Amino acid sequence: MGKVVVMDHPLIQHKIGLMRRTETGSKDFRTLAGEVAMFECYEATRDLELQDVEIETPICKTTVKELKGKKLAVVPILRAGLGMVDGMLEMIPAAKVGHIYRDPETAKPVEYYCKLPADCANREVFVVDPMLATGGSAIAAIQMLKDKGVKSIRFMCIIAAPEGVKALTDAHPDVDLYIGALDDHLNEHKYIVPGLGDAGDRIFGTK
Repeated sequence: MGKVVVMDHPLIQHKIGLMRRTETGSKDFRTLAGEVAMFECYEATRDLELQDVEIETPICKTTVKELKGKKLAVVPILRAGLGMVDGMLEMIPAAKVGHIYRDPETAKPVEYYCKLPADCANREVFVVDPMLATGGSAIAAIQMLKDKGVKSIRFMCIIAAPEGVKALTDAHPDVDLYIGALDDHLNEHKYIVPGLGDAGDRIFGTK
């Protein structure tokens, strides 16, 4: 069974509080989304495997720890997921980036565009989307990755609704979830309450 980790770090909670404010403009919202993603990435990579490597410092030879095994990839669900990519790459700059696009006209995704690194099946993949509402987009995106041979997947979001968490864990019990804040519920329009509005519109300054 995958983990569900709700972040309790004070800086994450502070920055999400700023993101929720109506008066926070797109420039600041984008900056905050990247910063929250960076902090979440720190937690979501905590259990990556390490290996001993012998190196030479300016003083002597020594053994240090380096990441072992799989390389990493970040796959945002477009378009809002793009707001988390730069923060992720600040922490893991060698990661490759794929893209998955969903049809935004329905509450559940219908049509997808998927472009992944050629060796994505051999990578530890972080799927990122600021909001986990119904879970439909995340479930379909993760299934698409699995269909393409990806075996190790983690999902990161900034805000989640309980309904989305349940749907995603039911559909993909092997996927670890990393959540900045777990909100109360979805309203009749499938928006997260109290939420922060439409993350894509707020990141890109659109309506």
